[in-house]
Order: sequence, then C-alpha cells, then structure tokens
Amino acid sequence: MNQLTGTKRLQLALLLGSLSLLGPFTIDMYLPSFPTIVKEYHTNASLVQVSLTSCLLGLGLGQLIIGPLSDVQGRRKPLRFFLLLYLLASVICAFAPNIYMFIGGRFIQGFAAAGGIVISRAVVRDVYSGRELTKFFALLMLVGNLGPIIAPIAGGLVLAFTNWSGVFLVLACIGLVLVLIVTWKLEETLPTENRVPSNVNQVVKNFGSLLKDRQFAGYALTQGFIIAGIFAYVSGIPFVYQNIYGVSPQVFSLLFGVNGIALIIGSQTVGRLTGIISESTFLKLGLFISNLSGIVLLIALLVKAPLLAVAIPIFFLVSSIGIISTSSFSLAMESQGHIAGSASALLGLLPFVLGSLTAPLVGIAGEYTAIPMGIVIFSASFLALLSYFGLVHKASVTVQPTK
Repeated sequence: MNQLTGTKRLQLALLLGSLSLLGPFTIDMYLPSFPTIVKEYHTNASLVQVSLTSCLLGLGLGQLIIGPLSDVQGRRKPLRFFLLLYLLASVICAFAPNIYMFIGGRFIQGFAAAGGIVISRAVVRDVYSGRELTKFFALLMLVGNLGPIIAPIAGGLVLAFTNWSGVFLVLACIGLVLVLIVTWKLEETLPTENRVPSNVNQVVKNFGSLLKDRQFAGYALTQGFIIAGIFAYVSGIPFVYQNIYGVSPQVFSLLFGVNGIALIIGSQTVGRLTGIISESTFLKLGLFISNLSGIVLLIALLVKAPLLAVAIPIFFLVSSIGIISTSSFSLAMESQGHIAGSASALLGLLPFVLGSLTAPLVGIAGEYTAIPMGIVIFSASFLALLSYFGLVHKASVTVQPTK
C-alpha cells in the first residue's frame, strides 16, 4: 500500500482524518456549554472541568489498550466495536441525571473515541514511512485540525437551537456515521502475517522497549507536555473568554475556532517544507515559539491586558502545536513500524494523562481568574523544551562520536 497516490491517497487522508476528528469533537464541542452545565447541575466550575479530565483519562487509557489490540486483531474490527461504544456513551452523556453520571459517561466516551485516534495513526504507519510518512501525517493533520475549528462553532450553533444535551446527541450521530464509513470504506492495512501474538507479556515488553528507547521517550514526553498545556487552555478558556471578558457562547466559538487555523498553519508548514527543512529543525522551532508565546501570555494575564493581547499569543502557541505534533510524531514513529499500534498508543497516552492533570488545575482559583491557566501553559511548554534537550538532543550528541 506504500504506492497510494493521487485520489486514493486523498480518500485515505479524508477517511483517517474523519476518524481523528472524533478526538477534538469529543473534547471541544461541549466547551461553550461549560457555564450552562455548571448552572443546570448546580455544581461548580472545577467539577465540570473534571468531566473534561475524565474524558482525557479515557482517551489516554483507551489508546493504551486499543493500540496493542489493533496490533493483534488488525485495524478494522476493534475500530468498529469502539465506534459503536462511542455512540452509546454519547447517549448516556446526553441524558445523565447528575454531574457524577455525566463524568462517568465522559470517561467511556473518551475511551471509545481513542480508537479513532490511535488506529488512524497506526494505519498511516502501516501504509507509509520516511518522508512520505511525514507528508501524509501532515495531510492527516490538515483534516484532523479542522476539528478545533468546527467543533466549538458547531457546539455554539447547537446551543442556539437546543440545550447542551443536544450536543451529545449530535456526537452520537457522528459516531453512527463513522461506523458506516469504516464498514464500507476502510480496508484492512495490517495483514494477518504481520500481526503480533495475542500475548500480554509481549505487549508489556513492547511498551518496555519503547520506554527504554531514549529518543522515543524524549519525543513522547515533548509532545505530551506541550499538548498538556493546550488541554489546560481548552479547559480554562471557556471561563476566561465568557466570564472574564464577557463574550457570548457564539463569539467564544469563533475565537476558539480561529486557533484551529493556527494548527493547520503549523502542521502544513512542516508537511510542505519537510524536504527542505528537517523535522528536528521544525521541532526546535516549534518549542521556541511555544515557550515565547507562553511567557507573553502569562504576562498579559498578570497585567489583565485586553482580550486581543491574550488571543494573539494563544494563536501562536496553538500554531506551535501543529509544528511540534507533526514533526515529533514522524520522528518517533519512524523506527517503530513493527509495533506501530503500541507506539501510537504510547504517543497518544502521555498527552491525555498529562492533560488530565493540567485541566483541573486551571480552575483551582475560581471562574474569574486566568492566572493558573497562564502558569500551567508556560510550565508545560518549558517542560517540553527540557524533555527534548534532556533526552532526544543529548542522546544524539552522545552517539555522534561513534559514527
């Protein structure tokens, strides 16, 4: 399948991109509803943010399990099962009678959505390698990054006609459509002879070998920390924009959606120029942008700057995610074709586990301060920088004299 070009290549990108959209839609589409959910369940902002944490934990744990499972059973069969589970979980969220059942439903929903994320990435590695892997993943990111643009806007539009429960019924419909698309259009990309044995010990050994690989671990931690910062932004920004700056859910959705353009700019820059500029150079550039943007954002929040002074550094911060995630994924996956599902799972696990820790931190001081969000975002960017230079870059310098 390495020879896929033209129309077939684009069709595969659209299909896999649609599967990867499940993640941002699950995370982002209900964000404009946060203040409303607080009132309806008679709860507080931190507990509603726990629903996001619960979803992120589900997304992380789901990838840890579904990734290796797809190395054993192939890609199509597990994907169809978990998409059906996603549909059911979305209905549970829509009709949850209290905040605690809602949080539980969000965990199941995130767990099931992980199938679309981890398996779509594993399919990319089944089909491509080298520079083509980077280029195709950038194309996949182009489709997938439409999610942060479309999801909150769609959520805002749904809220204009119905309540927040309608958002989750729409997500259930999306799950149904994806089940049908996978059944009719996705071919199996992992032949039976290339699958790993159904052995728990072997799965554990695969994860162990990945964690012992210093460069792979470095790329995984770099990506994990930087995306954890974005989850802090995702969790806190509905309250910052709506409660502090007083914008409507629809205006919030537009402001949030604009940052999806930043993701596209970042990922497509890597995809278009990867033959000219190396992935490692792009990764360093992305880390520089994220740290500089994080500092500027924190200062703007500390001095209570106008909305525009907050929105601009956030735009550049999110653009750096497109650069970092595209380049780090390609660099990390390049040598892991034999266990692509497990490698994809580990790369997907860390951002959601770390994100589940950062998301609730932004609400610890209440709904009307953005300082915790700024601190968490800057800290995450700095830890990503340390992970790269402490593991990946140092390992490269260490092995160079033996060449």
